[in-house]
Amino acid sequence: MLLKPVRPPLVPKPQGGRAMKAVWANLFALLFLCALASVFYVWSALENSLERQKRGFSPPGGGSFHQGLPEDLSAKTFRVLLAVPAAQRPHSRSRLGVHNLTDQDVSVGNHDYHLNRDNKRSGQQGGPVKLGFPVEDGIFWSDRMEELLPAGFKEEYTRAWQAKARAERIVKLEPGCGRISNQLATFADGTKACVRYGINVDQVQGEALTYYLAHLLGITNLPPLILSQVNTDSEQWSSVRARIGSLQWSDRAVVSLTEWVSNLTGVVTPAPLRQESSGLHPVLEELWNKTTSELLELMQWTDLIMFDYLTANFDRLVSNLFSLQWDSHVMERDTNNLLKTPRGDLVFIDNEAGLVHGFRVLNMWEKYHSTVLNSVCVFRKRTMQRVEELHRRRDSRKKLLELYRDSEPLSLELGFLSDEHAGVLQDRIDRLYKHILHCKGRYGQL
Repeated sequence: MLLKPVRPPLVPKPQGGRAMKAVWANLFALLFLCALASVFYVWSALENSLERQKRGFSPPGGGSFHQGLPEDLSAKTFRVLLAVPAAQRPHSRSRLGVHNLTDQDVSVGNHDYHLNRDNKRSGQQGGPVKLGFPVEDGIFWSDRMEELLPAGFKEEYTRAWQAKARAERIVKLEPGCGRISNQLATFADGTKACVRYGINVDQVQGEALTYYLAHLLGITNLPPLILSQVNTDSEQWSSVRARIGSLQWSDRAVVSLTEWVSNLTGVVTPAPLRQESSGLHPVLEELWNKTTSELLELMQWTDLIMFDYLTANFDRLVSNLFSLQWDSHVMERDTNNLLKTPRGDLVFIDNEAGLVHGFRVLNMWEKYHSTVLNSVCVFRKRTMQRVEELHRRRDSRKKLLELYRDSEPLSLELGFLSDEHAGVLQDRIDRLYKHILHCKGRYGQL
């Protein structure tokens, strides 16, 4: 009798093996993404540190800032998340803006323009305002406040700087205007400008068209700007031919030059515009207790918020609002791309995210733009009148194009807004005007 071989008992296979593999795969993917984010962050912090060392810049308090965290932590994190080439690339920009205000005695050799620690940050000088209530006609800053407001970059000064910048020879290019593709240019007379070489045309277009839109609105907080065409055979660029070669800039590329301003300080978002506040409106009791300088700064903030809404610039207050999701203290630090002169002018720098690129990624940011705009119900009369006129005539494209082409010899070379984006601009003007009417209906009888 043959014995059948005894088969070993069948061991049941563990259940959920595939699920465990999926869990491990997801975990490794998450760790990989975290590692990438860390590399981006460390690289950005290192680049910032090297830039500070080169400028002889030191953080306040001898090196400790916000418990040892980098000053611009939220902005760095924000940049890592902000991926999109004309749809999918990070939109980094220079916080170390460049520029110089009218009627200011500025040393061109002083590179510490970004955060001059000798100046007060948010207009603490001056006692409580003695001008009566600063708002009149319901929702407008008073005429008296308008008289006290700093003039910004005056028209005659701007024209003189532009004429000089178009003709002056550039003798040096060096880092100092944010990312490496931008350069700090020194002219033969020793004055300086920031040269923006865009990764693509969107950035230079956005910077230039935003500048001319500000002129249409009567906003004088943007430093003078011109366009120039890189040409190493020209008198203007020939002295920096070797540097241009090392930067791998394309010959004949159109770049923007904006005036470099020294002796500027950072600007923290004022309390009425932070997330815990009810917003800046005419019945805000805090307005009675503000100093004159604080009120004048708030006036400029209201222009900034209207302006950034129109241009869909997400790279200033909107990016801070976005970063609140993981950084509850972001509003307590300096606002991206916003600086201040010793006399109180706010300087709106690095506006490359406005109009062109801002409109491309509008769906990502529109709820934040609307939130910021809805936080304000006090306006400057002059700015409101310009908005009203552009709304009534519905000719923002025509007006902006005329100003751009009349002012800028290289406008045809760089190009203008597409018809679609021109329509978006007009639509935002109409929405802004409706918001002003809403505020007037709510507070106009006060």
